[in-house]
Amino acid sequence: MIEARYLDIDSALGFVEIHTPEGTLPGDKLPTLLCLHTAGQSGVQWRRVCGGLTARGYRVVVPDLPGHGRSEPAMPGPVTDLVAYGDWLGKLLDILDIEKPYVLGCSIGGKLTLEMATRPDRPLSGAIAMAAEAGPGRVGLSGLRRELEDVAGPSRAERTYLGTLASVGRAMDPAAAHLAGLMHKREDPEISSSDLLGWGGHDVRDRLTDLTCPIHLVAGTDDPWIDADAVGEAADQINASTPGRARFSRLEAVGHYPMEEIDDFAGVAARWLADLRRPVQEHAAVTR
Repeated sequence: MIEARYLDIDSALGFVEIHTPEGTLPGDKLPTLLCLHTAGQSGVQWRRVCGGLTARGYRVVVPDLPGHGRSEPAMPGPVTDLVAYGDWLGKLLDILDIEKPYVLGCSIGGKLTLEMATRPDRPLSGAIAMAAEAGPGRVGLSGLRRELEDVAGPSRAERTYLGTLASVGRAMDPAAAHLAGLMHKREDPEISSSDLLGWGGHDVRDRLTDLTCPIHLVAGTDDPWIDADAVGEAADQINASTPGRARFSRLEAVGHYPMEEIDDFAGVAARWLADLRRPVQEHAAVTR
């Protein structure tokens, strides 16, 4: 069952889809998974994943961040600080009366997963951060600020399409990559550039000891936006403080969008989630 809702958050309407397993009855206790999209995109990136996760017993909540997809823009204007998105997501969870969800995010969604997982006042049950480093994203902030002046240029859509093809891994089927590029072209360039400013300025390295839950860090070997070794080192840092708290997966021939690149990603994510649901002391050591 899919429920679509508009929620009034900070004087603007935010859109969210809630996917529930068939046959769910009012009052049924289900693990809730919050899925977070990438820069400039929307919850549509999870369209081929939600059904497989609800079939495995999860309630899946997929929001469009402010200014993305079907959500209205943030009232102050495009968001350039990912902390503000983290605050918005907290308000969304409060309205939906959701406590201690699992969070699964990619790119800026991965950074938002790290942001939410290091907020002691709002503990999570588990977190999977894909395609994101704990330190600042590897982008040129001054260039992005200049780019905001010409985001309306007609070539921007083609640059997004070609940039998507350059960001996926070798293992992705060309037809699927083409479809992903076409879908990504729908983004608002002002919003996506602002997101990337947030990506480049976000840093939780000094907060990793504040993690409220087990976490799984995921990096593709073909991802041009991150350093997979740096992601693995963050897992090491977490485990040095709390053994078994973090796991790390290096995905061969996968790029920046695992949920769009991997066949049956829902099955992969379900295995990761099952691992997070085990007690920390049972977790294996970090694997590479």
